[in-house]
Amino acid sequence: MSPTRLRSILQRTVGQGYFPHQLAFLIDNPIRRLLITPETLADRLPLTPSSRVLEVGPGSGYFSVEIARRVPDGHLELFDLQPEMLEKARQKIEAAGFRNVGYTEGDAGELPFGETEFDVAFLVAVLGEVPDKLGCLRSLYRVLRPAGTLAFHEHHPDPDFSPLQRLRTLVEGERFAFLQSWGWFWNYTATFRKSSPPDP
Repeated sequence: MSPTRLRSILQRTVGQGYFPHQLAFLIDNPIRRLLITPETLADRLPLTPSSRVLEVGPGSGYFSVEIARRVPDGHLELFDLQPEMLEKARQKIEAAGFRNVGYTEGDAGELPFGETEFDVAFLVAVLGEVPDKLGCLRSLYRVLRPAGTLAFHEHHPDPDFSPLQRLRTLVEGERFAFLQSWGWFWNYTATFRKSSPPDP
């Protein structure tokens, strides 16, 4: 790997921008369980066996296996900018024996899914990496069913960390109603419900 390429990867790791797939082993580190476990996050989502779930920015699938396990009659769709991350997640999920998962590459500013396609959507330490945050939130609103749930998990030391109040201001401004938060100011999960659009 060239010094220029290495420098670019390291800059994305400690500064703003998407987390590089070359360092996926860091987000799979068992120490991460001290911040939040896949089981804890799944417990905070309103999942049923038949839920249709969208995970935006799954990385290498740290949370994905547990979510797929919780929706055996439903579907989990992984959406990521980096095809390399999707492939890492695919290998992990298929090794666990799950086939109820789809993989889509693209930019979170414009999600390529149909209207009201998902019951739940969630992002873990991702929104801060998205250049077009409003476009992302509007896309999430469009693809969630009426009264669908949108969840975010944010934690330090992520360089793109979003404090809860800033997150609420942004998300509630796009027709989502705040439901609940768990955790501490530096490591929290927040859930929102898709509100009905105003009458014309």
